[in-house]
Amino acid sequence: MSDASSELAMLSNGQAMNQADVPILPFAAFEQAILDGVAARQRVSALFAAAAPQPGTTRLYVVLADDEQNLLFAGATEMAGDEFPSLTPRCPQVHLFEREIAEQFGLRPVGHPWFKPVRYCSSWTGRDAWSRPAQPPLLPGVGDFYRIGGEPIHEVAVGPVHAGVIEPGHFRFQCHGEQVFHLEIALGYQHRGVEEALIGGPTPRTLPYMETLSGDATVAHTTTYCQVIEALAGCQESARAQTLRGIALELERLANHVGDLGALAGDVGFLPTASYCGRLRGDFLNLTAQLCGSRFGRGLIRPGGVGFDVDAARIADLSRGLDAAAKDTAVAVNLLWNTQSAMARFEDAGPLPRAVAAELGIVGPAARASGLERDVRRDQPSGIYCFSHIPISICESGDVFARAYLRWLEIQHSIDFIRDQLRALPAGAARVPVNTLAPNSLVVALNEGWRGEVCHVALTDAQGRFARYKVVDPSFHNWAGLAYTLRDQEISDFPICNKSFNLSYCGHDL
Repeated sequence: MSDASSELAMLSNGQAMNQADVPILPFAAFEQAILDGVAARQRVSALFAAAAPQPGTTRLYVVLADDEQNLLFAGATEMAGDEFPSLTPRCPQVHLFEREIAEQFGLRPVGHPWFKPVRYCSSWTGRDAWSRPAQPPLLPGVGDFYRIGGEPIHEVAVGPVHAGVIEPGHFRFQCHGEQVFHLEIALGYQHRGVEEALIGGPTPRTLPYMETLSGDATVAHTTTYCQVIEALAGCQESARAQTLRGIALELERLANHVGDLGALAGDVGFLPTASYCGRLRGDFLNLTAQLCGSRFGRGLIRPGGVGFDVDAARIADLSRGLDAAAKDTAVAVNLLWNTQSAMARFEDAGPLPRAVAAELGIVGPAARASGLERDVRRDQPSGIYCFSHIPISICESGDVFARAYLRWLEIQHSIDFIRDQLRALPAGAARVPVNTLAPNSLVVALNEGWRGEVCHVALTDAQGRFARYKVVDPSFHNWAGLAYTLRDQEISDFPICNKSFNLSYCGHDL
């Protein structure tokens, strides 16, 4: 354990602890603990603000993930003023967290190299950090963009309205001919105020919020939320429920990975794989529907276990459907790898070097494609992943090809995992009762969603209600990685670079 970690509270994934046991450090010590932790190869999973007990003060919390020790570290500091020294110049992976803290709580990170809205000017705390007095609140995408001067430089603006069925986001390119010098991404159009709405929960609306945080990651976010509730309630879901949750999470990974490979093939005009994978994505979604009636897994994950059980006939149907989809997927995807004209578009496009990925705090397949061995299923396991392990695949080149091929490797591992779990599904109850939630507690829960690490942090008040609920979707970490991959690339490669990450707009915007 590093000296910095000794300043913080140690806990494991899905473990609740009393808030009184979370150390409140002087800001200098808090800052140094983050810097030392990152230097020791820990990651900033969450950095956020919450109201402090003393009026007029705000508390900052940090959660560091130590993947080598399979541990988490939490700490806090209290701020009496409305500004603090920015840590971003020395720790780039906190850049977006600091901007979000300013937007939500009015604490300005002095010295931040690019201080501007994350989503748009939020007034839910009654404090306006972005606009000057007497100015109206800012809207998404409204503000200064980075510009490069010189007569040969031209600017290309894309979105927020896009062709096809896609969420809104704005992309601003600085180009010289076809060469991209810089890409800036402006989001916030999907902001719904979810974190504010979660305060005072759980309520009957809380589960629907979790299921729609990012619709294509319903299982990942809802499972993580349920682990928070179970930790606070001191209950343990059955082995059967843990297994069914794992099956659903891997089916979610399969549907999205297969869909992404088809979309990447479509972006380079290779229609055989594009058309087949579009259909096969639906086949994997239909397997999830066999579990619970919803192709996206809504209604399946519930506190204490799962909302639906399976019998022998349903298991047999799932196994047959999985085998058929797996066979067709192998044929469709191998067509892509065996077509050199398609591979020529993927190789060397949008590289993300390992060092840059580490510095930015990239997670999920994008990190593993750049050579970083990061996967919550192995590094911070919970549920079925504590007992049944999935091999972790990595690539080294960090380009579009690596991010695509890594999906294919993970598809094969997920299929094998589901087959094993269906063959040996434990007996027992699908759901257990959930008790009242512990008051004045903190809990951190992580899961490896198909895009990467999903992190939920809950703070409860004296009545056991949510005083603060922080959600960090993997897209929050990874948008900066996409922007980096366009440097010195041709603008025509933006579609495949974008799709090779396939990040969530609403998961970022919340």
